[in-house]
Amino acid sequence: MTQGAITSYREAYATLARIAGELESGDADLDRVLPLLEEARIAYAACRERLEAVRSVLAGDWADDGDDPDEDEEDDE
Repeated sequence: MTQGAITSYREAYATLARIAGELESGDADLDRVLPLLEEARIAYAACRERLEAVRSVLAGDWADDGDDPDEDEEDDE
């Protein structure tokens, strides 16, 4: 999997869950561990990027565009 192949948070999260399951089960032979860890690193980065974007929006960074709905209500009075 390349970073460009990850299309959504859900897909990246599913990739992490699959890799974790494979590593925890002990079914992954030693030659497969390094590629799995690289795939997990890419999926984790995609998840982290999307979570940070949501945190930014929730923190109000998106609201700095000057459109304050409370100001509109005050103008109507």
